[in-house]
Amino acid sequence: MKRPYSEKPAIVIALIAAQSLCAAFFLWDVVVDARRNAAMGPIEQLLVLETAATLALIAGIAFEIRVLMRLLQRKAHLERQVSLAARAFHEIIEQRFTDWSLTTAERDVAHFTVKGLSITEIAGMRGSAEGTVKSQLNAIYRKAGVGNRGELMSLLIEDIMDQDSIGAASA
Repeated sequence: MKRPYSEKPAIVIALIAAQSLCAAFFLWDVVVDARRNAAMGPIEQLLVLETAATLALIAGIAFEIRVLMRLLQRKAHLERQVSLAARAFHEIIEQRFTDWSLTTAERDVAHFTVKGLSITEIAGMRGSAEGTVKSQLNAIYRKAGVGNRGELMSLLIEDIMDQDSIGAASA
């Protein structure tokens, strides 16, 4: 899948650099023309138009730089938030697995289940038979007090939402 331009700041930075070079050239051209016109007499309308266009280009570049900086700051903030949420989710899952007294093998199977792997995929990853994985899943469901994968996920999501509401209430 192609990444959108918003995820490629190097492209935007290159475009801003190209615009800056153009603005520098136009600014130099305006200064040269203004000096030439100063010696010759009244200011030409074309020089005024070139000056206005050059100043608008410079203002546009400044605006683009400001927007890019804000977007990069926002992206960094969101990445930090996702990292914190992932860590909190992992801690909640680990606490639940401890509360349910899952064995090491059951923890592995439970982690793979939460990640969405099928029984066949889990068996392949663990190098065990599908029947063994099914047996471990049934033990996990029994210890968690649920009947299937959907209920297990629902229970974990509820825990996360409860943690979030507790954190929001204390803030």
